[in-house]
Amino acid sequence: MHGWSQRLFIITCLVFEFLQYDAVRVTVRESSVEVVRGDFITLPCSFFTMMPLIRLSIIWTLTPFSDQDHPTQVIVYDQGQVIESPSFTGRVAFANMPWNADIILNETRVSDAGIYRCLVSNPPDTGDPGIGELSLRVLVPPSLPVCMWEGNTDVGGTVTLTCLILEGVPTPQMTWEKLEPDHITLPISMGGELMGLVQISNISGQDSGVYRCSVTNTLGTQNCYVNLSVYIPKQATAPGLLQGALITLSMGLVLLTLVALVLWLHRSAQESKWTDGCVEECYNEITCTPSVVKRSFV
Repeated sequence: MHGWSQRLFIITCLVFEFLQYDAVRVTVRESSVEVVRGDFITLPCSFFTMMPLIRLSIIWTLTPFSDQDHPTQVIVYDQGQVIESPSFTGRVAFANMPWNADIILNETRVSDAGIYRCLVSNPPDTGDPGIGELSLRVLVPPSLPVCMWEGNTDVGGTVTLTCLILEGVPTPQMTWEKLEPDHITLPISMGGELMGLVQISNISGQDSGVYRCSVTNTLGTQNCYVNLSVYIPKQATAPGLLQGALITLSMGLVLLTLVALVLWLHRSAQESKWTDGCVEECYNEITCTPSVVKRSFV
């Protein structure tokens, strides 16, 4: 009998204390949730109140991770009316009103990530509104990377390989590899979270080949490629020098032959002119002589 009286006293005290508790109690089943961009997610928020739900009010807010001083309103339930924020119109709704304050978020975006809070009040409960809090992370596969190179591809020059992506959550891991003719993993320096660089100094012919940049996170892998060709100047060889000398000698002989031919033709022309002049002169002399003799005897 004494034990029963003690238990009854304890129960009475608990009920009395519970009745004295005049604020809405809010619980959140999960403190952190994740969703892939474009999918839907349920954000949980349960509440308990001893009062009728005639004046129930629920407000959901979002505080972005990058701007925690400026929370924005997501959706409101106020005495039976639902109001959606313009940026969430058509994408958010209460899941099971009025039994809990869960909301369903559809077509999730990267901008939906942040800290969500549900504030529940139910007059005539006079205490402070109950508050539940959880974080939402929106996962994004890595975007297709862009591979580039810049620099001097002559032997001895310096080339920089650059790999750039636009997005990826969680932040993708980035690697550079030389695939051909040998498979080599290259040391990489990050130019921020979304850019990876590799510098190749004093390049040689062995640096020619295909290079690949890979970006990977929990949702997948994307690749891009660079085909690097190192320019090697052609050097003169002994057979080439000999061939050049032979060509030069041959051209010289041809030139000398042409000069000799021109001189011979010129000399032949001069001799021919002299002979013709002599014949003409002698011919004139012979034809004139008889007349002179004839006149001598007259």
